[in-house]
Amino acid sequence: MPTHPDMTTAHPHDEASEPSARAGTPPAAEPRDRDGIPEGAEGLLDALQHQVALFARRAEQTRLGGVGQARNSMDRAAYLLLNRLDQDGPTGVKALAAGMGIDSSTVTRQVAPLVESGLVKRTSHPDDGRAVVLRLSPRGASRLEQVRASRRELMALLTEEWSEEERTVFCALLTRFNQALSDLQAANS
Repeated sequence: MPTHPDMTTAHPHDEASEPSARAGTPPAAEPRDRDGIPEGAEGLLDALQHQVALFARRAEQTRLGGVGQARNSMDRAAYLLLNRLDQDGPTGVKALAAGMGIDSSTVTRQVAPLVESGLVKRTSHPDDGRAVVLRLSPRGASRLEQVRASRRELMALLTEEWSEEERTVFCALLTRFNQALSDLQAANS
């Protein structure tokens, strides 16, 4: 029987993996808090990494793409690029890549279908007509809002039993976690 907090997968500390279980003696119980998370720094970090792995798998399986007609209608790369252009305004490829923590060739490859489909426009830089900047087209802004609305609806559904404070704390901690990942990636590149 799985004993890990997600209750869907076996965990290294499950009875079947303990030598004492095979010998017919009960395994030593690892102290757990009221939420079933192993106590102590190591146990907590094990539980955290396991939950992050589960989240990544489930997010990929469902693509967390929203609900309704806009569900899964825009891939992650397109969503993040359109979102960045919406936030930052017209941006050059190098600046866009730097802001997203990816290389310029990746941005160029990912933006090409967005330009072809009319969601992004290539225009001349306002100060240097020789340089090209990318900007969100009106069609892109409309499409982005459809997808955002669908994803907002999904987030509301997933957290409908949460208080506003729980949503706020979760968002703040997830933002901080993502920033730590970004900082680590930048330090290692």
